[in-house]
Amino acid sequence: MTSLLPWLGPLLALLAAACVALAGYGLSLYRREARLPPDLAVALEVGATRTSAVGSLVDRTGMRWAPLVLRLMGERRVARLRRRIDLAGNPGGLTVDRYAARRAVYALLGTVGALVMLARSQWLLALLMLAFGAFWTEVGIWSAIRQRRDTIERTLPDFLDVLAVVVSAGLGFRQALERVAEKYEGPWADELRITLRQMDMGVSRREAFDELRRRNDSEQVAQFVTALQQGEELGSPIVDTLIQIAADMRRTDAQNARRRAARAVPKATMVVTVLMVPATMILLVAAFFLGSGTDFGSVLGG
Repeated sequence: MTSLLPWLGPLLALLAAACVALAGYGLSLYRREARLPPDLAVALEVGATRTSAVGSLVDRTGMRWAPLVLRLMGERRVARLRRRIDLAGNPGGLTVDRYAARRAVYALLGTVGALVMLARSQWLLALLMLAFGAFWTEVGIWSAIRQRRDTIERTLPDFLDVLAVVVSAGLGFRQALERVAEKYEGPWADELRITLRQMDMGVSRREAFDELRRRNDSEQVAQFVTALQQGEELGSPIVDTLIQIAADMRRTDAQNARRRAARAVPKATMVVTVLMVPATMILLVAAFFLGSGTDFGSVLGG
């Protein structure tokens, strides 16, 4: 480390100059009409109201390196990435090119921050900066996938009840599905609109619902699609099928809630045992000695 001290000043100056140049370059791209990759251009235009100015600046700064990042990832990883972005519902207008642009910028910032922290011998902060550069974009996708799945699973039983009522009133399944989807908002309504548009374009109902199941990593959605297709094959009334699916989903939710509560009890017990019991014992012992009136000075002094 001592041998690096003569180079520390020039290194920090070089890093500072690189950061300033990068910021200026990003600002110039943000203010300039530049050629964008197709899906990145759509994301920046359609999703302009869904992302912040900082996010748009990051996208435009890193778009030049997006093709390089995608080539380094390889076709298989890009395919898995596209699958995860679909499962997340394209949060904030996120696309594959937009992900690659953010990954390039965050990796560069994380590397520069890690070098600065290493120059100051702050190893833990350096590791945190590297982790930021490597995983910050992934964290957003993981969080979006989980939130979207939970929202869909909360919405689906009530949606099926309303759909069963509308179908029993005399509308066909296709018309009832569209009518109820118009009254809902959120990821499940978006998925239904995509399915309806596919059916309008000539895709069969079975294939459209198979695509719906593929786009959602949810057991309840898979259960809904499977039961719907089985009921169609067996010729059972659609209303009875919808009511039965909703009842099964609520039963599954109740079982999952009981399992989560059962797992929470040992965790709460461990917290009480590790934290609260020792603290309570310290308070009791301190109160006992303080209430006894013992002169600790005379005792310690012999």
